[in-house]
Amino acid sequence: MNAATDVAGLPLPSHDDAFLSDARLLPDKVAALYAQVAVSLFGNLLGALVVVAIFLPTAPARAVWGWGAVFAGVWLSRLLLRKRYSRLPPLAREAEAALWLQRWNASVMASGVVWGLAPWLLYGHGSALSQTALIVIVYSYAVGSITLLAPQFRVFASFIGLALLPLIARVAIDPNHGGPVLAGVLGLAFAMTATLGRVYRATFERTIRLKVRTEGLAEQLQTEKAVAEQARRAAETASRAKTQFLAAASHDLRQPLHALGLFAEALRARTRDQHEVLSLVNSINSSVEALEALFGELLDLSKIDSGIVEPVPAHHACAQLFARLRLQYAPIAFEKGLELRFRGLEQAFFADPVLVDRIVRNLLANAIRYTQDGGVLVAARRRGGQVRIEVWDSGVGITPAEQERIFDEFYQAPGRPALAPQERKGLGLGLAIVRRLARLMDAPVTLRSWPGRGSVFCLALPAGRLPRSAPAAAPPRRGPELTLAGRRILIVEDEAAVRDGLRVLLEGWQAQVDAVDSLGALEAWLALGAPAGQRPDLVLVDYRLPDGNGLQALKRLRAQAGLAELPALMITGSTLGGHEDQAEALGFHLLTKPVTPQRLRAMISFKLGRRGLPPRVNPGEPTGTETLPSDA
Repeated sequence: MNAATDVAGLPLPSHDDAFLSDARLLPDKVAALYAQVAVSLFGNLLGALVVVAIFLPTAPARAVWGWGAVFAGVWLSRLLLRKRYSRLPPLAREAEAALWLQRWNASVMASGVVWGLAPWLLYGHGSALSQTALIVIVYSYAVGSITLLAPQFRVFASFIGLALLPLIARVAIDPNHGGPVLAGVLGLAFAMTATLGRVYRATFERTIRLKVRTEGLAEQLQTEKAVAEQARRAAETASRAKTQFLAAASHDLRQPLHALGLFAEALRARTRDQHEVLSLVNSINSSVEALEALFGELLDLSKIDSGIVEPVPAHHACAQLFARLRLQYAPIAFEKGLELRFRGLEQAFFADPVLVDRIVRNLLANAIRYTQDGGVLVAARRRGGQVRIEVWDSGVGITPAEQERIFDEFYQAPGRPALAPQERKGLGLGLAIVRRLARLMDAPVTLRSWPGRGSVFCLALPAGRLPRSAPAAAPPRRGPELTLAGRRILIVEDEAAVRDGLRVLLEGWQAQVDAVDSLGALEAWLALGAPAGQRPDLVLVDYRLPDGNGLQALKRLRAQAGLAELPALMITGSTLGGHEDQAEALGFHLLTKPVTPQRLRAMISFKLGRRGLPPRVNPGEPTGTETLPSDA
């Protein structure tokens, strides 16, 4: 055994009482010592009474009562010390912890002296049984002090030395009862007790250090957790701020793009024979379309990543979903000469209808974009407890190697055929948004595709209940073959550049145009008796107006005699949960800024009942004599 380890192989501290050297632990340890004084005093009193009772009949009364008086004095002083400590305020206990530890140690030493004095005064006057009882009592106090005193090994060694060494010496000089042999046995017991104290001290200190280390690690963990939580909140705040900025700025950012596209199309209409200028105009339109898609999709991704998009499940009829999809995409499919069909109107799902709408819109937009011939089918099928919304197309298809990667951000499958000049290939974000929104709802999206034949995307949702008054999908509007020549279109738009761009563009399509910039200006226009001789055939209204919104403007117009069924296109800068419900209820079509002239042309044609616009210069585009796609 060396200085570094004990007989148990446990590491020992470099100096005694190391566990008390930490100022953070000392007040608590001193308080724990004083808390055990009461039990210790009771045990000492009981042992003293037994000693007095045993030796009073045989030993001189002076010796018995003299020892009892010394014991009583020490005992009462320890009791008084405990009471004084218990009356201290907490701050004083912490400030004077070292002083009160010294006082406690001194009282323990005094108790050891008293028990060491008993054998010298009483051992030689008792019977063998009395002597044995005295040895057992004194040794019991020595062994019992291990748990209380061993953490302070110096105090422990001093106590057992004061209590046991006088006993061993007194037994050794007793000629009766084999005194030297018994003293040797007691000496061996003394050594074993000291060793047990060392082992207990090492174990105790290791436990204390482990406890301190654990508390330190826990404190460090709490600190790091608090820092991480603060960082997470800061990141969430920054993400929300970014999203709020994008949402707030999107309207203002979209306005010049919207106006740019309108002016570019108007310029093209006036430069039909200048092919170089026309090429530049087409490039401008193409760039506007790319920026339009980028704004919308980046804003959607930002909202999803920031965590502000939370699914709110509800029972929703597929017929309502399909009606909104038909309203937006039937004109686009019609523009390409594709057949757009819907099946499964009688089904319903239980999921967030806004997120489902966004997912299916992305899938349907892709299907129409990459289908050049044939058609697109959107179907709802019941399978057990699920409703599977499927989007089928007869497009170019996707190879097996690309079917997983197409859900990654900014990834586009290579080798796809060139699209028509008026179309854009997309930015590779639509399917990434689809997957993220589907994961938010815990709704799997699957894909099957056959290169050269088409694809089918499937969104699996929990089956829902049909609302009692679920409206059926509205049939597409049909009307007589009309042209914009002689047609009057009303524009309600507060942005001067956009308003002027729309006016120039529509007048280039031979329409008569009236334009106002606010609800107040609309009221003034109506007060002049405009409906009497200048009844508009269509209204283009911006959602955000300086003194209200487009819904109020549309309701005010339709409240006029003869305008109750006025066709309307409302333009908004918001995405991911706009005003689809109001569009369905009020029968207007919703467009998101910036709106490309090609899309605006298709929507106006659709709302008026036919494609009554002048032929475009783009090669290969429809001539305007096609019929509208049929319903499923």
